Amino acid sequence: MVSRARALPRRLPLRLPRPRPRGETGWRIAGYLSFLLLWQLVSTFLVAPHILPPPLRILQEIRDILASGELLTHFGATLQKIAIGFGLALLLGVAVGIAMGTSRWWEAFFGDWVLLLLTTPGLVFALVTAMIFGLSYLGPIVAIVITSFPFVTINVVEGVKAAPRDLVDMAKSYRVRSWAMQRHVMVPFLAPYLFTAMRYGFSQAWKITTLTEIIGGTKGIGFMMRTEFQVFSMAGFLAWALTFFAFALFLERVVLQRQIDRFFRWRPEVAR
Repeated sequence: MVSRARALPRRLPLRLPRPRPRGETGWRIAGYLSFLLLWQLVSTFLVAPHILPPPLRILQEIRDILASGELLTHFGATLQKIAIGFGLALLLGVAVGIAMGTSRWWEAFFGDWVLLLLTTPGLVFALVTAMIFGLSYLGPIVAIVITSFPFVTINVVEGVKAAPRDLVDMAKSYRVRSWAMQRHVMVPFLAPYLFTAMRYGFSQAWKITTLTEIIGGTKGIGFMMRTEFQVFSMAGFLAWALTFFAFALFLERVVLQRQIDRFFRWRPEVAR
């Protein structure tokens, strides 16, 4: 006699963030060590130490910067500009991207302008904002918005166009409210595109902020790099530059990547 009991469907386990494989971590460390070794060899045998100081000299310079208290002052000024400028660019880019992805009229209205901003070098906007706003606090923020906005918009547009139309049509046929459809259908689908947009836009914000500070800033990481350049202090210049690189890498690898893994922990684990 065949049992009438139905087998319960298997629940797919949640995809939790996986630790990095040991081999990958080892190769990453080996890459850094190889770079430091090459740097030391070039500084010792190929160029004069005052032109390319060795790594230990840069570490001493970074220690002096930390002891002086200037690091927090100038890093705080740079991060504040990035937070305001990129926040505005993200909100504007998401709104325009959704409009362009859902309407041919808005795509025709914004399309050429987004492409123009996307292909124009950031140096142009840095120079233009410096000439318009001078040494004011507003210039770098405007430059951040202009350069980060198209990267966010393009990714959002592609995500909206690739949205599952069958799910949207089904939700409309069941008369699902608009906010509920956006929350349960569109937002989960657009999440990878949004995170990609944040990565590209955030990287552009870092670059243009430093560039505007180098050109016409009175405070910030770029301003200190310009100051060290003017006195031809290669050790000081590299110390500020490498500190900037290390902090940007920390935000990307630790802060942002953890948030991405946490957001997508609901995804089912795919068998291999």
